[in-house]
Amino acid sequence: MAGSTYGKNFTVTTWGESHGKALGAVIDGCPAGLPLSEGSIQVFLDRRRPGFSPLSTPRKESDLCEILSGVFEGKTTGTPIMIMVRNTDQISKDYSAIASLYRPGHADYTFDAKYGFRDHRGGGRSSGRETIGRVMGGAIASLILNELGIHIHAVVTSDLKEVPEQDSIGGVITCTIKGLPAGVGEPVFDKLDAKLAAACMSIGAVKAIEIGDGTKVASMKGSENNDAFDVDESGHIFTKTNHCGGILGGMSTGGDVVVKAYIKPTPSISCRQQTVTKEGTPTTISVGGRHDVCIAPRAAVVVEAMCAMTVLDLLYENMHARMDRFCSFYAKE
Repeated sequence: MAGSTYGKNFTVTTWGESHGKALGAVIDGCPAGLPLSEGSIQVFLDRRRPGFSPLSTPRKESDLCEILSGVFEGKTTGTPIMIMVRNTDQISKDYSAIASLYRPGHADYTFDAKYGFRDHRGGGRSSGRETIGRVMGGAIASLILNELGIHIHAVVTSDLKEVPEQDSIGGVITCTIKGLPAGVGEPVFDKLDAKLAAACMSIGAVKAIEIGDGTKVASMKGSENNDAFDVDESGHIFTKTNHCGGILGGMSTGGDVVVKAYIKPTPSISCRQQTVTKEGTPTTISVGGRHDVCIAPRAAVVVEAMCAMTVLDLLYENMHARMDRFCSFYAKE
């Protein structure tokens, strides 16, 4: 399976399945000397694990991480960091009834179409538990960014209305990146907004992305959408408004970068739905097992992680953008 590695300079490869023995990530490109422990990563993992919201699955996973390589005496060594989380509360028999059926809204059919084979236990690689590896990679990226005064935080900004019985709901997550200097991102294909959109859209539950005012710009006038420039008392240039979401021409403005991710309703619902078998026989299905009523509260840290990895990767890319900074970095003392 291709496509399990994200990033060019700071790379994160996720591995494992929902009902396998473990899941994890290999993170490469982390500088040596970053203080790192299981505890500093666990803070992020705890935000996505089940059991902390009335809307989350009752599956009880502690999701405790183990650092297997790349750290010595509490600091990163500059070599690949491998982190693992063991699965401890799988009930694979809950999925035996759907082994030959295609669940509406899931990747069952497309997996069969691509590979001719699929792990039906909890969705395998298409399960939301795959995001554990993303969160661990994002945790390390966030710790590096914090050293630069760049802070990223994502929260649910939609109203989580009452859920109909045997059904589910979606939500909106807003991620704000503060402290990013101006000029981060590439002006053509690797635009900051394009990379952020691709990163967030790679999350299984995300169906749409907005930067800044997003779709509202289609009904605005240029005079309304443009952000006027000004200079503060220190001579620092800034935009008086932020309709652009902190990005112009694919590069950061120095203002807050604002990303909105739209999360679909959890597809695993217990109400009866129409489907077909692998052989094409029409039937109905009611999805049992333990599932989130709304995935948005647990997905916020995943959006945050993908944004952190993207920003860090582009910061690395930016290091050779100007000759004066390149020479300054390698200047002899």
